[in-house]
Amino acid sequence: MKHPPIDFIVDIASAAGALAESMKNEKLLIDYKNEKDLVSEADRAVESFIVEKIFKKYPEHGIYGEEGGKRNLNSDYLWVIDPIDGTTSYLHGQPFYSVSIGLKYRGEIVAGVVNAPVFREIFSAEKKSGAFLNGRRISVSTRKKLIESVLSTGFTCVRAGLKDNNLKYFSEIVPQIRGIRRYGSAAIDLSYVACGRLEGFWEMNLMDYDICAGVLLVEEAGGEVSDFYGKKNYPQDGLLATNSFIKSELLGRIFDPNASGASR
Repeated sequence: MKHPPIDFIVDIASAAGALAESMKNEKLLIDYKNEKDLVSEADRAVESFIVEKIFKKYPEHGIYGEEGGKRNLNSDYLWVIDPIDGTTSYLHGQPFYSVSIGLKYRGEIVAGVVNAPVFREIFSAEKKSGAFLNGRRISVSTRKKLIESVLSTGFTCVRAGLKDNNLKYFSEIVPQIRGIRRYGSAAIDLSYVACGRLEGFWEMNLMDYDICAGVLLVEEAGGEVSDFYGKKNYPQDGLLATNSFIKSELLGRIFDPNASGASR
């Protein structure tokens, strides 16, 4: 089976990022999913643009987008789209937001692209073909200990008001690592693990459109992705992405000491 070419996805993500950039200085209409969770007309416009480009070439394919919902879910191909991952950063004039487009074939992620337009960085990956940044191959870092590592996380669970939230893990992990970062876009976090800028990323309460492209990037760059128990039930049971070397230490000391798959 010949899948849609990665260049097609890169071109769409590039144009979508340019559209988001062109709209960010406008007075955008903003809605609230809840008191803290925002969605702007730019999110909707960018997603509509992406879907239109996909349907023009692949009208039989399925769509799972953050803003537009689900269509043609019985199709073998499903495009998983977050038009602006990091809307809060986008609306506050901060640079850490991205366009994330993942492609699944019969449930398996086969391609993914993350465009961070402010930085002019496009991360791309195809199944069994490696991961790339602006066309150059990337790989995860080789740091092997938590104390040598820089990790990132997010707090969608706190924003959603969940009682079971990330603060307990945060307070446990931060003293045991070199540094912590908070970018506000899971797609960027995962891309940074893939290219070695981070040794790991963890978060709760994510959705498939937040992580689809980024998961493939990490795996194709030589890293590992699991839930908080060392299994593959993510994002439902949390998401943990690492360079693989620190996975065992994180699972054994922070998350589930008896986790299966806790060794490299």
